[in-house]
Amino acid sequence: MSLTNRCALVTGAGVGIGRETALEFARRGADVVLSYHSSGEGAQSAVDEIRAMGRRATALRADVSRVDECRALVDGAIAFLGRLDVLVNNAGLSASSPFLTTTEEMFDRLYHINMRGQFFCAQQAARHMCDSGGVIINMLSIHGIQSQAGWSVYDGTKGAIAAWTRTIALELAPYRIRVVGVAPGAIEVPRYFDMPGYSPEKAGRRIPWGRVGQPADVARVCAFLASDDADFVVGQIVVVDGGTLAQFALDLTSD
Repeated sequence: MSLTNRCALVTGAGVGIGRETALEFARRGADVVLSYHSSGEGAQSAVDEIRAMGRRATALRADVSRVDECRALVDGAIAFLGRLDVLVNNAGLSASSPFLTTTEEMFDRLYHINMRGQFFCAQQAARHMCDSGGVIINMLSIHGIQSQAGWSVYDGTKGAIAAWTRTIALELAPYRIRVVGVAPGAIEVPRYFDMPGYSPEKAGRRIPWGRVGQPADVARVCAFLASDDADFVVGQIVVVDGGTLAQFALDLTSD
């Protein structure tokens, strides 16, 4: 799964999955631009680690809810790297709300960041990749495949990403641009520890594989999808969830 001399942009790379993906790409030989919005310290520390590996890296701030900043981010990454081989569309926002009390402000914020941000970053990246090919990896969630009460807006954004990922995969394949999606399950990121009552041990007991996922679990899948080893993987949504979605049956006899 070599990424030697590949040039990649990872959005939302100041924390969690995005940060670890940027680091994993660098370990496999890529030069990386990391984007962030409010986690500049985490992004810069990752840049320092990547440079210590002998790879090029920089961090760029962007608000991906704004289309002009999406375009400027991609262009800025290319100005630094010289070209763009891989885009990992990871930036996103998670929030829940009962359907009957969901506000217009919350709806717009999640759709603008999760859906519109990914769409226009991908569009700008694809415009640059049309002559040389490339890979676009859109980050979803298992919420985009199955649903949970109270998450109608978030689930809707992730379901929309799954749909247009498949569509643009068809449109861009003739340009040798591979488009795929990754749908993580429970991946332990810093915000998990803000949830009342959360513990890795208790959460792990609810996952068939017996543990909560780590950002590295997703980062390694992204590295595979970005590599030539995944050359025939086009338009697919790869689930990384420790078996969570495989739990279809409802046990009516358990407490």
